[in-house]
Amino acid sequence: MREKKQHLSHGDFLRIRAQARDIPHTDLVKKIDKTVSVIRKSSHGRNSAFAWSGGKDSQALRFLAERAGLSECVLGICDLEYPAFLRWVTDNMPERLNVINTGINLDWLCRNEDMLFPRNSQIAAKWFNLIQHRAQNEYCAKNGIEVLILGRRIQDGNFVGRNGSNEYEKNGVKILSPIADWSHGDVFALIDRFDIPLPPFYGWPRGFRCGTHCWAARQWCGSVRHGWAEVNAIDPQIPVWASNRLKSARDFLRTL
Repeated sequence: MREKKQHLSHGDFLRIRAQARDIPHTDLVKKIDKTVSVIRKSSHGRNSAFAWSGGKDSQALRFLAERAGLSECVLGICDLEYPAFLRWVTDNMPERLNVINTGINLDWLCRNEDMLFPRNSQIAAKWFNLIQHRAQNEYCAKNGIEVLILGRRIQDGNFVGRNGSNEYEKNGVKILSPIADWSHGDVFALIDRFDIPLPPFYGWPRGFRCGTHCWAARQWCGSVRHGWAEVNAIDPQIPVWASNRLKSARDFLRTL
């Protein structure tokens, strides 16, 4: 079953991961070889790189891109990242990773508090534009990138291009999504068969449901208090630090 991420719980992802053990290894290898071939063909003779976030799809893409001979990549971050994630990145980042801090910080969040714990897909999309897309655009423009390879997948509800092409052009850069047709199970099979490490997000509350993100962009929280409660469960120092500027953090801490 090809289930959309938006309708799945963390428990559903754990079930899909367990079921992925039944995917025949020969089928997985064929999918890997086909995808690597697509990446090679699209990037050959062109200045190419891949985007990396450290998440499960991103780690799968990294495996495939490196097999295709690509090493240059970019990560967009801000000043609101989980410290545990930044430590993991330091220990697990690709050798030729370019890190771009987009400058989103606590002062900015105080001026845009409606962005805290996005309540709908429109606000969540703004976070992607402010961090991932901004960093990718800056990196491509600065380095003359002709082909940028992303880990977007149809089953995640991502835009991957029109008419099944899995590619499109943006600002003169070819955007390629070579794992667009990979299922959640395919990604898990690759990760588990090849012992690919994953960041700590997936062991946190609603980990597979939320994915990688800075703490302020935590999606699908029932309320601001709910968001703070989950962040506090992950790292209690974050609400304390944020309470110096954010009233909602101070209000939450008073309830403990």
